Amino acid sequence: MVGTQLNWDQYATAWARLHGGFDPRTAAPVVRAWLRFAYHLGYVLGRLRIGPTAVTVFGVLLCFCVPLLVGRVGDGPFLGSLFVLLAAVADSVDGAVAVATNRTTRLGYVYDSVADRLGEVAWLIAFWLLGAPGALVAAAGGLSWLHEYVRARAVSAGMREIGAVTVGERPTRVCVALVGLLVAGLTGLIDADLTAGTITMATTVWVLLAGFGLGQLLSAVRRALVDAG
Repeated sequence: MVGTQLNWDQYATAWARLHGGFDPRTAAPVVRAWLRFAYHLGYVLGRLRIGPTAVTVFGVLLCFCVPLLVGRVGDGPFLGSLFVLLAAVADSVDGAVAVATNRTTRLGYVYDSVADRLGEVAWLIAFWLLGAPGALVAAAGGLSWLHEYVRARAVSAGMREIGAVTVGERPTRVCVALVGLLVAGLTGLIDADLTAGTITMATTVWVLLAGFGLGQLLSAVRRALVDAG
């Protein structure tokens, strides 16, 4: 029944059904702890009648704050990394609210995917504002978008699972944005001129992981669709 609160076991079963059969109860301790945290927070928000769409919108607004904050002298990159972290929490919790309250919809899935892409664009704009080359930033965004596009098209073509968990997944991009901004802030305290070089290295890491992850995904998609055909 829509709106009914699910307990942890019911939530884990529903979450696995929406994520290619991956059961959060069997995940690594850190991943399991993160998903349980998202579940409990989502459960509380559901009890407060805060819907998943509201959490999604809030997460996007947090992302949009990142490029606005990084230009602040001194603490800008640190604030940017904090808002990336908060946005990542919101990104996990909006789905948790939907699953925990049994309110998952196909439209909500689309909204969440669009929100993820908008958030990543905002983070990469922040990278560019801190000095990362525009071409490198565009490559990072393009490869990440292509990663998600290939998986979506493969699923529509008949691939039943997520294909492969690659090194270029959304959590990886969150970590690169978070750590990249944090380290850029730390190096900026030593010498302001180091900020641009540091964020360029972070963008390069993003590109390399996204490119390798795309290769992993294409290989998995090929196997899945050939076997299915």
